[in-house]
Amino acid sequence: MNPAAIHIVDDDPDIRDGLAWLFDSRGYKAATWDSGPAFLAAAKACQNQWGYAVVLLDVRMAPMSGLVTFEHLKALGCPWPVLFLTGNGDVGMAVAALKSGAWDFLEKPFQDNELVNRVEQALAAATALGNADQEARRLRLALASLSPREREVLDEFIQGHFNKNIADHLGITSRTVEFHRANIFEKMGVNSAIELAHKLGRLQPMPPVPPAPLPPPAPLKP
Repeated sequence: MNPAAIHIVDDDPDIRDGLAWLFDSRGYKAATWDSGPAFLAAAKACQNQWGYAVVLLDVRMAPMSGLVTFEHLKALGCPWPVLFLTGNGDVGMAVAALKSGAWDFLEKPFQDNELVNRVEQALAAATALGNADQEARRLRLALASLSPREREVLDEFIQGHFNKNIADHLGITSRTVEFHRANIFEKMGVNSAIELAHKLGRLQPMPPVPPAPLPPPAPLKP
């Protein structure tokens, strides 16, 4: 599946072509699918490399309904917002889909501008969420790269302790604390303790500090 901002899944070729033209005219790349199984088969190829996209999904389709397609898409772990397109009498099913995690729904016929506006809102939300996830992964990798001593110093910083207090608690010099502090800031990609605290606050609870390695046993005297 090629990266696309809009995935249109509808078994009506006129609707598919019309929506593809609409989004192409607004500068978006659109991909069309004539059934749930066809779309899902292509979506599986995107696992772990989803990118940012929005799905327009018709409620009533054959051989697989939009609701069933949506459940399969969630099972794949797909983060794309799904906006259901519903006909007369389908509002109840659309509301149920919202409760199950869908982004929104629109009743046919709908205004082109309204549809584009809602898709743009969903795409902006998906992009923001994706960026936040990437930052969270980066921070977790950075945390994992800290040495046990750096993690101890970090925990002291997060509690608001000053360098001298940290040095006393850990039995090291203030100069050593400053050295570890500089390393922590560099690895975590921050410039201040306040910035570090804000970033780590989004990752709570923090993983535990790894235990320090035990010293080797003293050699036995002859």
